[in-house]
Amino acid sequence: MSTPTLAVYPGTFDPITLGHMNVVERASRLFDRLVVAVGVNSEKSPWFSTEERCEFIRRAAAELGLDNVETTTYEGLTVRFAKSLGARVIVRGVRPLTDIPAELTLMMANRRLEPEVETLFLIADGELAHVSSSLIKEIAYAQEDAALEAFLPKCVIEAVRNKAIERLIR
Repeated sequence: MSTPTLAVYPGTFDPITLGHMNVVERASRLFDRLVVAVGVNSEKSPWFSTEERCEFIRRAAAELGLDNVETTTYEGLTVRFAKSLGARVIVRGVRPLTDIPAELTLMMANRRLEPEVETLFLIADGELAHVSSSLIKEIAYAQEDAALEAFLPKCVIEAVRNKAIERLIR
């Protein structure tokens, strides 16, 4: 009998995009349990609270029928958080042209800190490789909901639209 495998997919997920969900779906097929971990980073100014981001992840995973995906928040070093859960793998979704140098640096630092925790890179599918939460925040003001469906899970669109309007009013 094999030991159940646990992986952690960390990120800000502000908001969760179809690119993120592509990685979640693929990673959920590789591991018995996948924890999508919403990082609390005081240097960032997120649109959504950590609780809202976790709820978006739960709803998006449920829409896809991913019953081995759970979500939580964490602070501090990702590799230490992963180890505290008993995970031996950190999943990182990468966009080929923009993320790889920084991700390699992070992976090498993590290996020094916790050598038994590996990093698995999943490259975003081609049609989603350009999608980022930053892009969503830029286009949410100008796009119709139908256009946002190419970038966001349906359960997130209304909240993103409302947040964009709220930020315009300020």
